[in-house]
Amino acid sequence: MFLSRRRRTVHEWAVWSLVEDHLQSPTGEEFVRTYVDSPGAVGVVVVDVASFDDLAGRDPSLVATVLVSQYRAPFGEVMWEIPAGMRDVADEPAETTARRELAEEAGLEADHWRYLGVMASAPGITNSTVEIFVCCGLRNVDHERHGPEEDHMEVRRLPLADALDECRRGHITDSKTIVGLQWVAQWGTKST
Repeated sequence: MFLSRRRRTVHEWAVWSLVEDHLQSPTGEEFVRTYVDSPGAVGVVVVDVASFDDLAGRDPSLVATVLVSQYRAPFGEVMWEIPAGMRDVADEPAETTARRELAEEAGLEADHWRYLGVMASAPGITNSTVEIFVCCGLRNVDHERHGPEEDHMEVRRLPLADALDECRRGHITDSKTIVGLQWVAQWGTKST
């Protein structure tokens, strides 16, 4: 078993911390790893159907989804992603965060929600996870965007099959988006 012997915060900013973890391996070897401590995030796969029953066995080319564009500074480019956001409100349930982010980023509310699962974002450098939801029963709402990236965000509706094809061709490279779309495509072809 790996044991954490001592942990220290190297730097803090916003809701993240850079942590230096002094560890011991099962054979007693001591080593240090540095990583970003994060509150995690949520992602929302939107399916434009009235209810989840309408999704069961449906051809993905006949079901629309919603993607948003977001400038990502580490890559220096705009990326297409599912609506998503940080779990930056203390003790806020993940679904509440997901509902808020869907409204802020896509200008949508949804009547029906399901939790799909959680994925580790980049386990070698951060403990951040993304809890992924699917929603349907959509309606437009007024929304207020936050920050320069969201101010320039675009919203795009496209068939789920086209979004999956963009993932396969490397046009969509965001991991939470690829995982979320795949989960919905697999889940939607089975009975709900």
